[in-house]
Amino acid sequence: MNALQTFPPTRTAALERLARFVPHAGRDYAARRNYDLGPGRHDGVSTLSPYLRHRLLTEEEVLQAVLGRHSHKAAEKFIQEVYWRTYWKGWLEMRPSVWSSYRAGLIQRWDEVQTQSGLRHEWEAACRGETGIACFDHWAQELVQTGYLHNHARMWFASIWIFTLRLPWELGADFFLRHLLDGDPASNTLSWRWVAGLQTKGKNYVARASNIAKYTEGRFSPVHQLAQGEVAPLDGPPHPPRMDAPTGDSFDPSLPTALILHEEDLSPGWLFDLGLKPVATATVQAASDLSPLQPAPHVAAFKEAALQEAADRWADRLGPVTQGLSDAGALNAWARDTGAVQVVTPYAPVGPTAALLAGVDALPLRRALRPYDAAAWPFATAGFFKFKEKIPRLIADLKGLRAA
Repeated sequence: MNALQTFPPTRTAALERLARFVPHAGRDYAARRNYDLGPGRHDGVSTLSPYLRHRLLTEEEVLQAVLGRHSHKAAEKFIQEVYWRTYWKGWLEMRPSVWSSYRAGLIQRWDEVQTQSGLRHEWEAACRGETGIACFDHWAQELVQTGYLHNHARMWFASIWIFTLRLPWELGADFFLRHLLDGDPASNTLSWRWVAGLQTKGKNYVARASNIAKYTEGRFSPVHQLAQGEVAPLDGPPHPPRMDAPTGDSFDPSLPTALILHEEDLSPGWLFDLGLKPVATATVQAASDLSPLQPAPHVAAFKEAALQEAADRWADRLGPVTQGLSDAGALNAWARDTGAVQVVTPYAPVGPTAALLAGVDALPLRRALRPYDAAAWPFATAGFFKFKEKIPRLIADLKGLRAA
């Protein structure tokens, strides 16, 4: 079964998956969430991440559905996982140069791959799943074929890539971002940095054969194949100074307005609740800018189909729709032709979509920030455990937030 059959890029499929998972979001999830039993058997986790990544489902909807069935205490582990993605986004919004540094490092590492035959051979073997480490090779092939990996497998994979195979972490983060249906700049980049010991200084994650054997229920046991003994974290520069969290832009709904709908938020109902009545809409996606290499076909196909589905679902509210614009020049020409005096778009976090939108200047661009993000991102000032203390407060505020 291919990636889009496993994860149909529709809101209906997302809601059906949520409904199946909700009864298991409490005790079952807490007990089984770390077990990776292989493709088609990821029953211990929600597998909602491709839908949350593109907001075919919103965080508010998922949290409200879970809390409608379970107490906060019973579902605490799952709730924290939802907020990890929120936390990573907020952290990067206040330190966007970390993304820029990763991109610069990736270009340098890619140059090295092209000029150092040994590195190229090792990198290609890792990407193809031909290293001789059975678990790693399985996960590499599962990712390429399905666009998904269990979260625990992602941690093991990244650790083996960095500390056993001694490959540059930026190339591993790029491999994930080119293939994951749920890959986004914040969660992906910062998770790889966390494994490497760059995110939480001096604390890296080292995969152990005993842990892999336990949580794959014996499918894999890479004894004597992984980095042994004390494994030092990678060294890197200190975190850049923290900026203020973004506040987004307000807009006047009485003015003729054009809407840009993008892959970061495919549930625009909250904008219509604010009075938005677009005279025209454009859909954009920036999948080709995720990497200096070509992203996997299923990544672009998922985004394209999800955008089309969202445009169809909201067709009666969008006005004439122009599909698939992918550069600032085309967006500016479209904006001028709409007859609007402003362009509104959901706020796009740090990454290729935000970079694309930064070039839109034919009309004033109003980036509207979801209340969910506006409430949570300012707390992403330090580590997750400090952020975690704010989750009960954020949960209490959910009743006042529109889900879609």
